[in-house]
Amino acid sequence: MTILSYVATAVISATIAVEYLFSFLEHALGESVSFSFSDFVIPAAILILFLFAILVISGVKDSAKVASSIFVAHILTLAGFIIFSIVYLIMNHDASFFSHNSDVTSNLIIENGGIAKTLFLAFSASLLGVSGFKSSSNFVEEQEKGVFKKTLRNMLIGVLIFNPLIAFLVLNILPFDQIVAAKDFLLADAAFEIGGGSLLGLIAIDAFLVLCGAVLTSYVGLTGLVNRMALDECLPNFLLKENKKGSHPRIIISFFLLSTSILLITGGKLLSLAGVYTISFLGVMTLFALGNLILRQTRTELKRPFSAPILYVILAFTATFVGLIGNIIIDVNNIYYFLIYFLPSIFFVYAIVYKKDILRSLIKVFSGYEPVRKELELMYNHSTQSEFFVFIHHVNRIYPILNYINRNENGWNITIVTCKGKSGEDSDKIKEYIPKIQNAGVFPHFNINFEYIDKNFPLKQLIGLRKKRT
Repeated sequence: MTILSYVATAVISATIAVEYLFSFLEHALGESVSFSFSDFVIPAAILILFLFAILVISGVKDSAKVASSIFVAHILTLAGFIIFSIVYLIMNHDASFFSHNSDVTSNLIIENGGIAKTLFLAFSASLLGVSGFKSSSNFVEEQEKGVFKKTLRNMLIGVLIFNPLIAFLVLNILPFDQIVAAKDFLLADAAFEIGGGSLLGLIAIDAFLVLCGAVLTSYVGLTGLVNRMALDECLPNFLLKENKKGSHPRIIISFFLLSTSILLITGGKLLSLAGVYTISFLGVMTLFALGNLILRQTRTELKRPFSAPILYVILAFTATFVGLIGNIIIDVNNIYYFLIYFLPSIFFVYAIVYKKDILRSLIKVFSGYEPVRKELELMYNHSTQSEFFVFIHHVNRIYPILNYINRNENGWNITIVTCKGKSGEDSDKIKEYIPKIQNAGVFPHFNINFEYIDKNFPLKQLIGLRKKRT
């Protein structure tokens, strides 16, 4: 779901960034151009996707300074829009459309099932306005201690202040019919109404930069995610190839080709991708909460820098799940478009995860065809060569971990690691226990090694050991 969310984010962001830029150029140039900018939206969006692919391959990643600059510029732009809107309403208080829009909205609420249903659907749609929560969680390991909570807090403050205030101002500035017609570029149209081409240009350029930042984030976030999945053998290992800059060109090129193909297939009509993004994002957020609840019961020994009260987790799960259902009700096509992209993706991942079982079955099927059987056996043997590095702090964890690897992983080469400190007290027992398991014939297909590191356990010790072996 996260991969689909990144793909949809990159394509939608690139396309809308171009459309915002072109909307400004159309107002600025007027009738002086003899062509329609809309004819060049798809090529320009592909160009943006290509340029950011090249940048990420060359080693450019998210820069804290660049991100901070874009963030500050975005906040100042929104603040400027709010100030201009208030001044506009003060100077043109008789031209407010709020009363008219309220009457139209009240009639629509009555016609469409009442206030309860309207609030439910409005709540579901509004959840898409906080999609940044997912992005922050994908970089949690790269953040300094305490930063993750601050990003969520700051994001929540921004959403609570800007979203309702801007919505209220727009309801005063534009009539209902114009709001509906400009639903994709509402802020730009409102800016043009209150400040002319200059304010429209400011809003359009700000939107272009922010959306280009979203494209970059999609590339960087997906590269890390796919790299992790490939290391865990959920995706093909050939994606792991690194260049001298430390980036993964095969992942980035694959992502660019996939995004471009989807853009061409949909013809720039983003309805289907919006449905994919909607279900993917809310599905991921729901699974975050569900995963938290599961880990509370199954991995109680995990160290946690923060512990969310279970009531909050249940509330979050309920809210995102309800929002997911609401967005399906708003447009049933959302789930249809999502399944078109999701089912082939999940089938491909499962084929990689269970390739050992699939190959074993195919070997039996083609047992009478010697050339095919030999090729399949080579592929099967190759699939078992992966190596796992397992940190164990107590001898009683050995069997459950080996049993888990036997049931869920393809590789048969296992290195059990203990480190100095608390886990080091049991290192001798662990070292003595491994031959006993092997002599007893438990998991006889496993090749088990033992490694003791005379340092306290941080993650970098395991990473260093893995690099030394590979």
